[in-house]
Amino acid sequence: MQALHNLNLGSLLDTLFSVSAAFALGGLIGLERQWRQRTAGLRTNALVAVASAVFVDMAQRLGGNDAAVHVVAYVVSGVGFLGAGAIMKEGANVIGLNTAATLWGSAAVGACAGADLLGEAVVAALFVLASNTLLRPVVNRINRRPVQEEASEATYAVYVVCERSCQAEVHERLIELLEEASYPVRSVDQHPFGQNDAEIEATLYATAVVPEQLDEVMARLEAVPGVVQAFWNASAEE
Repeated sequence: MQALHNLNLGSLLDTLFSVSAAFALGGLIGLERQWRQRTAGLRTNALVAVASAVFVDMAQRLGGNDAAVHVVAYVVSGVGFLGAGAIMKEGANVIGLNTAATLWGSAAVGACAGADLLGEAVVAALFVLASNTLLRPVVNRINRRPVQEEASEATYAVYVVCERSCQAEVHERLIELLEEASYPVRSVDQHPFGQNDAEIEATLYATAVVPEQLDEVMARLEAVPGVVQAFWNASAEE
């Protein structure tokens, strides 16, 4: 009977309108993600927006604006944990940051809708969509530009292919030569390379280097007994 007592047609229609707006706007954000075949697509973004709207609307109905503000804070932190699950590291690259940020945007849209700020919800959704569409050509254009090593930092990795029987000695010599050249090593990874060789990958701390100096280190490494090949490359620091 308590459920029937709490049934209020006006409040129910208000909730329906708010949740419907969150569903439509979250779905619009997710549609763009689904079209580009991203991890969090149509359903995920719609659900995040709807759930945020329901939590905020319920808090506002039960405890007023102060309670809704408290719930919004929990929505922000909760979706932060959800977004963290979409972030993955593949080698030296981190992927999923944009997906996590988009989920946060969908939650913000849903929270606005749940708080009956439908105009703000529409504005937020439009800016999330603009960030994922209008800014994409700008990002691609910037990424196609060559890295100016003198004006930006980069992550440098040194690769040495050597015989497995000499792996320990080559590893020590690699660290020694890099330290002599004042290039500290952040991490070292070793794995088999073919049937008889091994590859040692040393990642340097982000810095600007003199290519000729690293070339000289590579030449000295290739002179070490057991070394088959030594080379290095650079990638833009994220």
